[in-house]
Formats: sequence, C-alpha cells, structure tokens
Amino acid sequence: MRWKRDNIIGFALIHLIAALAFFPWFFSWTGVVLLGIGLLVFGILGLNFCFHRLLTHRGFSCPLWLEHSVALLGVFAMQDSPPHWVAVHRRHHQFADEDNDPHSPLAGFFWAHMGWLLVKKDDMSRGPLIERYAKDIIRDPFYAWIERRKNWMKIAFGLWIACFAAGFGFMALSGQSLSAAAQFGLSLLVWGGALRTVIAWHFTFSVNSVTHVWGYRNYATPDVSRNNAWIVLVTAGEGWHNNHHADSRSARHGHEWWEIDLTWMVIRALMLLGLVWNVATPSPTLKAKFNSPGRRLIPAEAEVFDAEI
Repeated sequence: MRWKRDNIIGFALIHLIAALAFFPWFFSWTGVVLLGIGLLVFGILGLNFCFHRLLTHRGFSCPLWLEHSVALLGVFAMQDSPPHWVAVHRRHHQFADEDNDPHSPLAGFFWAHMGWLLVKKDDMSRGPLIERYAKDIIRDPFYAWIERRKNWMKIAFGLWIACFAAGFGFMALSGQSLSAAAQFGLSLLVWGGALRTVIAWHFTFSVNSVTHVWGYRNYATPDVSRNNAWIVLVTAGEGWHNNHHADSRSARHGHEWWEIDLTWMVIRALMLLGLVWNVATPSPTLKAKFNSPGRRLIPAEAEVFDAEI
C-alpha cells in the first residue's frame, strides 16, 4: 500500500490547528460567527449547489458568472479543485458500492469516510481521472486555472491569511496592542479557517460513509445508499442520499413532502429570481422503476448513472 504523505501530513496539521479552538486564548465571538457563515455559504452554495448539483450532475443551468462565483466559494471549502471533485463523484456514481467505487463503506467505514484520501491507487491518478470523468469541466479556462499547480489550495489558504490579516489590522488600527491584534487575528484564522474547514470536511465525508451504512431507503437502488436525517441537518439536504442515487440528476434531493432540503430551497429562490433554469426534478416513475414487487435489480440497470458522465 502506498500512502499519500502530503495528504496525511496536511490533514494532521490542519486538524491540529483546528484543535487550538479548545484553548480560550484563540477564542472570539467574531471567529464563531465566521465559522457559522463559512459552513453555510461555502457548504450550501459552494459544495452542494455548485460542485455537486450543478457541476457534477448538471441538475440545472445558471449564468456563467454565477457558476464561477459559487465555484470559488466551493474552493474555499478546501475539498480539492472543481474538476477533481466532480471526477471523483461521477466515478462514485458509476460504480456505487462496487470494487471501483472510490469510497465505498464495503471496504470499511473509515475507508469511506477519509481513508481513501490517504492511499495512492493507480486507477485514481489525477490527470486520467479528470480526463475520463470531468472533461467538460477542465475545458473551462477558469477551472483549468484552479486545477493548475494546486491553485485551489493557494486560494483556500489565502482566505485563512485574509482572515488573520483583517483581524490583526482591525485591532491594530483601533489602537489595540500587537498582542491583542495577534490574538484576534489568530482567533479568526483558527475558527473561521481551520476549524470551519475540518468540520465541513467531516460533514461532507459523512455523506460517503454514514449514508451508505445507516438510514432508510425509499428506493431499492442497486447500491446500499441510505437517507439519513442527521446528515441532512449538517449538510443542508445532502443526506437524502438514497433519493439522490435513485435520481442523481435531480436538483431536489428531498423527495417526500417532509424531507426538507435547504439547498433545494436556495435553488428554488434563485429560480424565482430568474438566475436558475432547466431544473431537473425527481422523475414521477422512480417508485415504479425501483420498487416493483419481486423485482431484483441487476448492475446493468445502474447504467442510468452513466448518462451524466
């Protein structure tokens, strides 16, 4: 087994920086506010709205300026570049819970959660993976630039530095001591940068792990995806994962009236403003397709997931 040493070191260091939040000296209420805003904005708009439902599954259309703007928000979440994120997720749908799935819990819960990010696999080489699964994304010069020379990482860390600089500068210009300015700036970096990043990581990773292990199923899909309301709460709708695997292109993940999907509400609001159109919604034939009495699904029927690749 070959380890991704850079990833292992990076994950360890960022978790350690986030752990500084346990020390009162690094606390500020402004940092807490930044953490909350970051989870909502970068999570809902950046990851859910853009990386997942727009770029990966093309569940709707929007102006290019809006697409690029929310994609930048997704980059701030520090979960890789748009082309690579899209490529991995499309491969997951093609081979959901099979041997070639990048992060199936069939290989172990920790593997699905984050272990797959720590190990080198020949069939997951970055360039060929993007070329195979995200050619439409990498053709865009903006996304190609973000992918080039790990610019996505520079952008994400740049936000951390900006948080520190803004906090330090504000306090210094207010006449506070350099120690007080450094404390405030570091509180913003720790809470609004590192801790926010780590929490968002594990929320997203839980969709790969938890919702393929625990929950209920509306549809007898050929994978082991589940709907998990707890993951819905922390991911703004992404936890309706069985629904999503049944109709991956649908921009609405909550299919029952009581399955609240906050990201879908954002999409609906933007539809009313005329900023989103061509929206894919759940097929009315899903129940008949997947839940016919006595019907046994076979892998070939999963080819519906290949259509968007």
